[in-house]
Amino acid sequence: MARKSKKPADMSALFQSTTGTLAQIQRKTNSLAILADIVRQICPDLPEDVWKVANFHSNTLIIEVKSPVWSQRLQFERMKICRQLQIETDNQFQQIEIKVNPHQHRRFPTKEAKDKPLKSQVLSQKTAEQLLAVADNAPKGLKEKLEKLAKHVKK
Repeated sequence: MARKSKKPADMSALFQSTTGTLAQIQRKTNSLAILADIVRQICPDLPEDVWKVANFHSNTLIIEVKSPVWSQRLQFERMKICRQLQIETDNQFQQIEIKVNPHQHRRFPTKEAKDKPLKSQVLSQKTAEQLLAVADNAPKGLKEKLEKLAKHVKK
């Protein structure tokens, strides 16, 4: 049985190969970064956190935005971006598709945020008295709800 070499493998070779999956991912990521730079140069006033170059296929560049308002803003610059893309990429990209993805920038709670106890909101005695005073002149349904709320005072 042959012994395995103890010498560590050079992982940069995976990125340097031209046929592997990692090499394809790296090429596409680099291409998306270059395309994002082109859009950023054309619309420097557009905030970074409201848009991103999501993908490209055939001759179409897909840009995702946070809201329809930013989509409309990009619509005004669409022709300018298309022209610049044609120049920079030798007519490889001729169309732009703008999609609204409101969940793109949603921040999910981290583990640290989950571990922190929630602050309990305490109703003060003064606030309870004010609620009862308002309840005196309120209609029946609202009066019942205000009185029920005022009972939650921690003494």
